[in-house]
Amino acid sequence: MIDLQTVATLSRKEIRDATKSRWLLMFGAGFTVIASALSWMALSGLGTFGVAGFGRTTASMVNMVLLIVPLMGLTLGALAIASERERGALAYLMAQPVTPFEIILSKYLGVAVALSAALLVGFGVSGVLVVTRGGSSNVGDFLALVGLTVLLALSSLSIGFLLSAGLRRGATAIGLAVFLWLTLAFFSDLGLMGTAMTLDVGVRELLFMALANPLQVYKLAAVLAIRNDLEVLGPAGVYAVRTYGDALLPILLALFVAWVVAPFGIGLLIFKRRGAF
Repeated sequence: MIDLQTVATLSRKEIRDATKSRWLLMFGAGFTVIASALSWMALSGLGTFGVAGFGRTTASMVNMVLLIVPLMGLTLGALAIASERERGALAYLMAQPVTPFEIILSKYLGVAVALSAALLVGFGVSGVLVVTRGGSSNVGDFLALVGLTVLLALSSLSIGFLLSAGLRRGATAIGLAVFLWLTLAFFSDLGLMGTAMTLDVGVRELLFMALANPLQVYKLAAVLAIRNDLEVLGPAGVYAVRTYGDALLPILLALFVAWVVAPFGIGLLIFKRRGAF
């Protein structure tokens, strides 16, 4: 059985530690500045108000999120366990009457709350600009983009926890997290296209390759939720809409949940075997 009071206490401690982390402060400040700047520039030109301006804003935001948010989640997750194992703090914590699941769950919840709060602050400032300059008719689409971004952050955080669970040194965890971020970002667009051309894969295989990358899942879900049309993503997008129809968005959301739960579960198994050493 899980002691919810223990989980809540440890989670509050993790939230306090995360809010003091220079990594989170740096990423949060950078995300807020870039999101606000993109919104301002997209909506400040002549003839770009309303729907057209909002379309440019969301396109810029999606591309910005694909680069920054996975890096935030991966690095924060990679440091969550490995850094405390390196300092010896994890051994002290595991000597207390708590289970490994309570430890890793509380750490995940604490970092997830802090990370989500940092993203919501950035989106909040950007949202004020969108509403004041572009009108309130697009608030629903903007909120959908915010929700999908939080899911992307949580999935990246789970993958970071998976890396951190099996590593002893924080520097090694950070290095692997950055390498994985570069790999996922590369195979998000150009790498996926190059692989498809080299291997001469069909549209169906191209779609499945895209769905194996959480960044591409985010991009598909964001474009579908905002535009309700994936033609802008080429043959794979058209094939996805024609094949799955209205069920496509629920399928993408289910994949997102799987990207959150599966890495966390595997990381938990590794953590149980590895422990504090």
